[in-house]
Amino acid sequence: MLSELRKILPERLIRDRYIDLVSFASDAGFYHLVPKAVVQPETEEQITLLSRFARRHGIPLVFRTGGTSLSGQSITDGILVDLSLHWKKISIEDEGARVRVQPGITGAMVNAYLKKQQRKIGPDPSSISAAMIGGILSNNASGMCCGVKQNSYHTVRHLRFMLPDGNFFNTENESDYARFETACPDLCGTLKAIRRDIWADALLFEKIRKKYQAKTTIGYSLNAFIDYEHPLDILAHLLIGAEGTLAFIAEAVLDTVPDYPHKATALLYFPTIAAACEAIRPLTDLGAMMVELMDRASLRAVENLEGMPAIVKTLPDAATALLIEFQENSPEAVDRRVEAFLAQAPQLSLLNTPIFTTEAGEQQFLWKVRKGLFPAVGAVRASGTTVVLEDVAFPIEKLGEAIADLQALFRQHRYENAIIFGHAKDGNIHFVVTQSFNSQVEIDRYDAFIRDVVDMVLRHEGTLKAEHGTGRNMAPFVETEWGGDAYAIIKRIKNAVDPQGIFNPGVIVNDDPDVHIKNLKSLPAVESEVDRCIECGYCEHRCPSRDLTATPRRRIVLRRALKNLELSGDKRQHRALAKAFRFEGLDSCAVDGLCATACPVDINTGDLVKRLRRENHSPAANTLALVIARQFKSVEWMVRNALRLGAKINATFGSGTMTGITQLLRKAIPALPVWPADARPPAKLRPNIHTSNSGKAVVYFPACISRAMGTYAGEKKDLMETFGSVCAKAGIDMIVPRDIYGSCCGQIFSSKGFLPAYAFTARKIMRQLWESTRQGALPVVTDVSSCAYTLKTMRGVLDEGDQLRFDQLTILDSVDFLHDMVVPVVGARANTRNIVLHPVCSLEKMKTQDKFIRVARHFANQVTVPKSAGCCGMAGDRGFLFPQLTLSATLQEAREVQSGTFDGCYSSTKTCEIALSEAVKANYMSILYLADEMMIPLHNTDVQ
Repeated sequence: MLSELRKILPERLIRDRYIDLVSFASDAGFYHLVPKAVVQPETEEQITLLSRFARRHGIPLVFRTGGTSLSGQSITDGILVDLSLHWKKISIEDEGARVRVQPGITGAMVNAYLKKQQRKIGPDPSSISAAMIGGILSNNASGMCCGVKQNSYHTVRHLRFMLPDGNFFNTENESDYARFETACPDLCGTLKAIRRDIWADALLFEKIRKKYQAKTTIGYSLNAFIDYEHPLDILAHLLIGAEGTLAFIAEAVLDTVPDYPHKATALLYFPTIAAACEAIRPLTDLGAMMVELMDRASLRAVENLEGMPAIVKTLPDAATALLIEFQENSPEAVDRRVEAFLAQAPQLSLLNTPIFTTEAGEQQFLWKVRKGLFPAVGAVRASGTTVVLEDVAFPIEKLGEAIADLQALFRQHRYENAIIFGHAKDGNIHFVVTQSFNSQVEIDRYDAFIRDVVDMVLRHEGTLKAEHGTGRNMAPFVETEWGGDAYAIIKRIKNAVDPQGIFNPGVIVNDDPDVHIKNLKSLPAVESEVDRCIECGYCEHRCPSRDLTATPRRRIVLRRALKNLELSGDKRQHRALAKAFRFEGLDSCAVDGLCATACPVDINTGDLVKRLRRENHSPAANTLALVIARQFKSVEWMVRNALRLGAKINATFGSGTMTGITQLLRKAIPALPVWPADARPPAKLRPNIHTSNSGKAVVYFPACISRAMGTYAGEKKDLMETFGSVCAKAGIDMIVPRDIYGSCCGQIFSSKGFLPAYAFTARKIMRQLWESTRQGALPVVTDVSSCAYTLKTMRGVLDEGDQLRFDQLTILDSVDFLHDMVVPVVGARANTRNIVLHPVCSLEKMKTQDKFIRVARHFANQVTVPKSAGCCGMAGDRGFLFPQLTLSATLQEAREVQSGTFDGCYSSTKTCEIALSEAVKANYMSILYLADEMMIPLHNTDVQ
């Protein structure tokens, strides 16, 4: 089968190694199936060939984008078609009123493109940063503020899709309507017949109409037979929420909705759930865009977060909170909404006086708390257990009673840590339980619980799936909710569209009454980071190696797989997987830590990788690293001279000569780095370049790469000289530590896990800086952001005395320096400069991206930060050792930058500038160069 697959797809688009199959076997849900192959097609023609291949072999095809589905709808033991790599096109149309998108772009990225027009897509799931359009449409995603009217179903204008037989249709093309009837007469006939049957059955018609006035995603979107007449329109809307069981969605045109710029947000507390539910209708009538419910158990899970209001810890056990938000086009309109609410507030059973915030940071924190409830429970669960999140919906008038019954089921089935939260305005609540599937007793407990939940939900006239899709978890209960007649229609649809059952079989339609308790994940105890992970996938879009080797989620899945192999005694497979993991999991990780910024439970997979690297080092390797650290001055001298020699060779034989030589040598010596394009040695650093007698002074710590590597051909100053020039023009004395050559922040050792060498280097530079800063009296400025971050975070490897001294140091990045010390005292020359920025990872971790942008705007007329900007994968030296990592990591950003025209490209870390320069084919330079060029000197002084 695999050999035949290689005849229809290029080898580079097929991932069938054991490590690939295992790492893609999990999505965000609690089911686990290992695919036979993972394919990453680029074109519709390849998708067509795959469909024919699957039909010929009788093997399932499952389309996956972000893999954030929670109910087991994006896994398979057939062929997994990963669309996250190549299907990212987007086009804004009609001034933002519509957007044309492919399935592999995230909802958050689409909204980023629409932001300029103050528009956004209707669906707003909590996972929108990681969830991609294909999954958003296929699950009929809704979310916190879109309700029913702005969900995926109601905001889709056109679809281009492929049926299992390989036929493509597009509702945007008028001719496709007649072609559909000609090319698929049986399918058209079935859809017309089903529509006639529904319209002829008054009870069924009314049941469908009423059900879709509220949130529901269980089964297929049967409202398509009520809302549309032509079979092609009916089928296109059946695909929304079909979870990839009927067709492949290649492109969608979505109607957008307003993204109101002004908001007022408040967290309200009520003594009971009933009291909170009584406030839902008034809030809705007053125009609240969002009304999010959080029970006391969910609040308890987050009450210790820094920034949480103190009142949360004092709430009674029955208390419930509502997070509400008003949104409008103007501050005045928002104020009117708030005032109207405050006038009615005394009539509500509130435990607190409502306090609204319009400050963006405070609002973001409140929504981060709300979105983080699901993973917050997952982070503190017992090792070996998983997290089950289900969503149900009830009529508003029954919501309070239904929640009370659900809480009673928690107690009955011994789910002590269960929490309830959700979109109260829509009667839609989510519940989270932690569950072990490691014994039959536990599996039976879950089975009994979920069956009781089904009975309770239907008793209250609710729906079993409000917005997360049916999946495997609710497939056995579709008929229970819909009834025999409607379920027969659902089966007719599947059989008519996909008679061979090729597309995602077993999801939505499944005759196995126990499928919800089969193929369950095994979660052995591994490492603390691994054990906390719930495999939600929120981290993946931030990972620079995501399109090359693995992501944080897949690295953790592989760690669990290794542990399972170890426990099973399969030494052969364990050795093979461990060997492959060395590069896929460890060597190709940039350890940038941005995964932690997206992770709802703050897992830094980079730290895990550093520790694993450290544990893999032999004593001899640690000794060698320590020798290098102790002799770093000699190492630096050798590097500078090697660069000098290489520059001469390039000047003699051509600019790419050294790159070619090192690439050739790497075949014999893999550890040899690739020569950076146009690398040049810098001029010698001259201490105290300028003295202004202004009383202002900084200690300048030029990073080792700044001391070792020069600038681009044609530039008059290297980075060290540029920093001195900026200081002179700003009237700031510059002091360089004595014996600066051979000094290092230690990043090169820390990232590789050489702890003794890192500790030695950190202690050495700490003492140099203590002396140079006159015992902390002067600030330290370094010219590379990643080095600044390393300096700021080195306290843990210092001894107690140095820690006390470290606490008295002020360490500034060049961005901090420009923003805090230079920009306030210098003007900028009038200019029309249009520049592009690359904010490096360290700026995000230090929370100084906004400073970076403000500095750039001070010195340039127009500043652009690419929407796809992220970690470049350089990670100090990764890009020299594994150039394919930076090439992959920068691909989208490079395309975005190359599509525009800019007068300059700027960043704040030399190695990242090298990576971006190579990707974009334009010179990226330190932001210090922009400041030096455009600033008006404080004094009329010529600076040499």
